[in-house]
Amino acid sequence: MSIYLDYNASSPVEPRVLEAMVDIYKNNFGNADSRTHDFGDHARSVVETARKQVSSLLGVSTSEVFFTSGATESNNIAIQGLQTYALESGKNHIITTSIEHKAVMETVKVMSERGFIVDFIDPESSGRINVAKVLKKVCANTLLVSLMHVNNETGIIQPVKELGEELSKQNVLFHVDATQSCGKLVQEIRELKYNMLSFSAHKLRGPQGVGVLVLRKKEYKLPPVKAIMYGGQQEHGIRPGTIPVALVGGCGKACEIAEIEYKKDEAKLSAIKMSLLKLLEDSGLSYSFNGDQKYCLNNTLNLCLHGVSSEALMISTKQYCSVSNGSACTSKNYSPSYVLVSMGIPIEQIENSIRISWGPETNMGELEKEFFRMLSVAKSLAE
Repeated sequence: MSIYLDYNASSPVEPRVLEAMVDIYKNNFGNADSRTHDFGDHARSVVETARKQVSSLLGVSTSEVFFTSGATESNNIAIQGLQTYALESGKNHIITTSIEHKAVMETVKVMSERGFIVDFIDPESSGRINVAKVLKKVCANTLLVSLMHVNNETGIIQPVKELGEELSKQNVLFHVDATQSCGKLVQEIRELKYNMLSFSAHKLRGPQGVGVLVLRKKEYKLPPVKAIMYGGQQEHGIRPGTIPVALVGGCGKACEIAEIEYKKDEAKLSAIKMSLLKLLEDSGLSYSFNGDQKYCLNNTLNLCLHGVSSEALMISTKQYCSVSNGSACTSKNYSPSYVLVSMGIPIEQIENSIRISWGPETNMGELEKEFFRMLSVAKSLAE
């Protein structure tokens, strides 16, 4: 079995999270919206405990936390849910970037088909978005700016803090997709100014199938977001449907662990990255990084091994390292990464690029052994 190095696609469930979920499945199987018996009360208690755990990690009020099926749904609610307000206010302009996750990219394209004006900002060669270019596009009818905190392919941290500060001075809603940063850049997220924020539990060692939409209050009012599906009044009408109690409990537990251990985890992630960089330096291979490493999260490398086809390398070394060459959401599409294309990286370099991402429980000794084997194969492919 190879070592798993694709955490940006999905992280393994933390054992303590799994243990908590199994206990919930066994002992708190009621519907959290049942009001007539103890089983419902106990399930509801699990959900509200999880809400407190999420709010504590993010530094927000529990009344601002809404559970969804994941960041894709959260992103859709944050964007599509503004349509009524847009019609009422006359604001129909959305600004986003050309490197967003498909959950944002495809949603704003649908909004464009509905008559909205959408501007896509390209990144600099560093992989970062220029705040001035975004602000230059803001006008009287700008409804929303949506920007990811950390890019899922490159690991590059985007200037959401700077942009949020500027947008807070204007009457423009700001949405942050924090899927890759939640549980890692904890202090930075707590200091951000935003109206809406999304994340998925499975990117911080929680379960797949659950996520969060944070709606920050301003003058005691939530952003003007309405539900995009219809059913019951769960999650205060923002997200109808029976709440998956065990998944929500797992999400909460993952957030609780992240809040306690994120500083220790960051040290582990940094040590792993330094080890990988040393192996690369000693390998004799010609390589370059996609994205300025000064702004890169410590759990990610997007790496071009010059003259080595990423497809050939991944097939030849899948018994050593499980890596990828882009987002899991586009893995069936063999066209070049749209993120790297937007950064201006040449196609031949993109075709030689892989993404490596790891977690705090990644075994350093095993990683060094298997990554060394991968680099040895890469050298033979480059000859």
